[in-house]
Amino acid sequence: MRKEFRLAGAGGQGLITAAIILAAAAAEHTEYNAVQSQSYGPESRGGSSKADVIISTDEIDYPEVKSPEVLLVMTQEACDKFVPGVRPGGMVVVDETYVRTVPPVDAKVLRYGISAKARELGREIVANIVAVGLLVGLTGIVPEDAALEAVLARVPKGTEELNKKAFLAGIQAAKEIG
Repeated sequence: MRKEFRLAGAGGQGLITAAIILAAAAAEHTEYNAVQSQSYGPESRGGSSKADVIISTDEIDYPEVKSPEVLLVMTQEACDKFVPGVRPGGMVVVDETYVRTVPPVDAKVLRYGISAKARELGREIVANIVAVGLLVGLTGIVPEDAALEAVLARVPKGTEELNKKAFLAGIQAAKEIG
């Protein structure tokens, strides 16, 4: 088994942290191997950002995602840029808070207001953690408790309860839209 994820949006949305959490949950709490990489524009906030995760039962000898099986897009720009590269039969998870149109794609497209849900919980900054919960819930790639443990180990002190709520909201959303 080899599953390739790409999380794409804008700098400041926490997608690199989300990818680190997903990879850590796999590497630390399962028998899987995992790698994570990222790239972003020269702007620290607002520029394009993408983070890739590969989770595999085998050794990962080439850590680059060419055609992700699972794509999360949190901006229209990221959607337009990365949806065409999704593996046929894959999954595109769209933050409908900021993404209005999705190019035609041979993949399952699932829409959820990730950033809107984070705002509803109190702070849009936890949208990345809602997204982690959503991805874990939709794919089952790692156990929910392992992912939550990885979240709580990597969020700023004092924000654990809000991030736990965000993660669980993502898990619940996966049940609703999956």
